[in-house]
Amino acid sequence: MNPLNFRTLDLNLLRVFDEVMAERSLTRAARNLSLTQPAVSNALRRLRETLGDELVQRSGQGMAPTPRAVAIWPSVREALQQLQESLIPNEFEPGKANSTFVLAMADATAAELMPGLVETLDQEAPGVSMRVLPLTTRDPRRLLDEETCDLAVGYFPSLLADLTAHAQSGEPLPFLHQRLYDGEYVCVMRKDHPLATGPFSLNRFCAARHMLVSFSGRPFGFVDEALASLGRERQVVLTVNQFFTAGRVVANSNLLTVLPRHFVRVTGIADQLVLRPLPFDVSPVHVDAVWHRRSQQRSAHMWLRQAVARAADKAFSA
Repeated sequence: MNPLNFRTLDLNLLRVFDEVMAERSLTRAARNLSLTQPAVSNALRRLRETLGDELVQRSGQGMAPTPRAVAIWPSVREALQQLQESLIPNEFEPGKANSTFVLAMADATAAELMPGLVETLDQEAPGVSMRVLPLTTRDPRRLLDEETCDLAVGYFPSLLADLTAHAQSGEPLPFLHQRLYDGEYVCVMRKDHPLATGPFSLNRFCAARHMLVSFSGRPFGFVDEALASLGRERQVVLTVNQFFTAGRVVANSNLLTVLPRHFVRVTGIADQLVLRPLPFDVSPVHVDAVWHRRSQQRSAHMWLRQAVARAADKAFSA
């Protein structure tokens, strides 16, 4: 095989490759590209010769990709999409659109942002719909990379630290983010809890029984990290994955939990709960919207990001 000379590579071959990978069928790929099946086969043959790999092989009624094809396809698809969007921009018109956007966020975040987003849909984009997926991770890069969601909203300290490190080294960033608001976490308990009044010291906090909201199910969170830095720990006897569940449980038990202060007001049971400042320092909780770089210039995605930012401003300006 001769060394690949990118300057002489026919980019049309990559369009054929992308369509074959998407459809896993030469017939459907040919139809989508308005080509004959022999033309698609010939293009694949030329790309195979150029890359020195079979790329796809017949398997049953379809085509199975080789490991090399699986490895290069995401980069090829993203490059073609960005080229198309740059040359033929598709202007998003909210009032005429019937798009569906998928957001990943925790229930506490959704409770704050979705009322404002629904209002935006009613006023600007009545044909647009949104789906909210439960956020089950502090690192949504895989969700965004696999296009499981269009936008992830939450507290992502490790991700932001990694992006900052890449930016400082001059590397291109595959993911981008926008700060939406800063959250304050407080200790929450039922109204007549023994710790609802009187001194609330670190010792009393650690001696109590706790419930933790954990997306992953791991019984260790940022509060436990802060305690560990002080050489202390707490007893976590229950772990749940939703803030609403946590609010209901503490309202009817002797457990303590740590929740976003702003979330308590939308639980519907705020009058049954007591909020107390944590008796130790924790790192600020920054809530960000995160998205894949390939979506940056898409007008539909730009509208979505602006709508989410406006909803956050409205929710936290009160």
